[in-house]
Amino acid sequence: MIRRLAASSSVAVLALALAACGSDASDASDDGETTLHVAAAASLTDAFEEIATDFEATHEGVTVDLQFAGSSDLATQIEGGAQLDVFASADQANMDKVEDAVDDPQVFATNVLTIVTEPGNPQKITGLEDLADPDLAVVVCAEQVPCGAATKTLTEQEDVTLDPASEESKVTDVLTKVSTGEADAGLVYVTDATGAGDDVEAVRTEGADKVVNRYPIGALTDAASPDVAADFVDHLLGPQGQKVLQDKGFGAP
Repeated sequence: MIRRLAASSSVAVLALALAACGSDASDASDDGETTLHVAAAASLTDAFEEIATDFEATHEGVTVDLQFAGSSDLATQIEGGAQLDVFASADQANMDKVEDAVDDPQVFATNVLTIVTEPGNPQKITGLEDLADPDLAVVVCAEQVPCGAATKTLTEQEDVTLDPASEESKVTDVLTKVSTGEADAGLVYVTDATGAGDDVEAVRTEGADKVVNRYPIGALTDAASPDVAADFVDHLLGPQGQKVLQDKGFGAP
């Protein structure tokens, strides 16, 4: 059975949750049961829940504990010694921060940004430059997280200056603010827009295809269950894992 820690914008909450996992919870128990702790970028939530279910079905006695947050928050926790087995980042920069703690990370997917609005696009937003309108409430990711870094690159590339109403620590928070009507528009990954269905409307975003985020994954060098962690990485990189990712809208590695 998958155990999941809900994504949170609070680093402190995440730290407490990861600390609660502790080394005693991330290894094989006496009865042969193993809990595998997988920390993944928030944008991977839907895909990893399905992949974890598939993995558990082929690994008797293994429970996958999924923990989602912004990649920078997760990297900070790994630097602080959090007991995890696998780390999947939404960009290479945050994986590089923990390169000594992760064994041979490999890119497994790609993603690009898109504008999302409320259903029906009531503000008639047609492109990135419309988001510069000061009368619009626009929400983006903070620059230190992968979706925020991509937003900065994209807006600079397209010579557009934004004055966002807020900057979020996770792309899922941007999506929530738009889908609940707290914001007129936001920049999220294509996969988030696809997963939201009719809750938002995606707007064609000029130049987004030139700003590609590459997602790396690796088992931690001090994983309590190194063989199971390596199996999970192999499963993700294999045909079954790749099919799930592509079905969710991710691009090939």
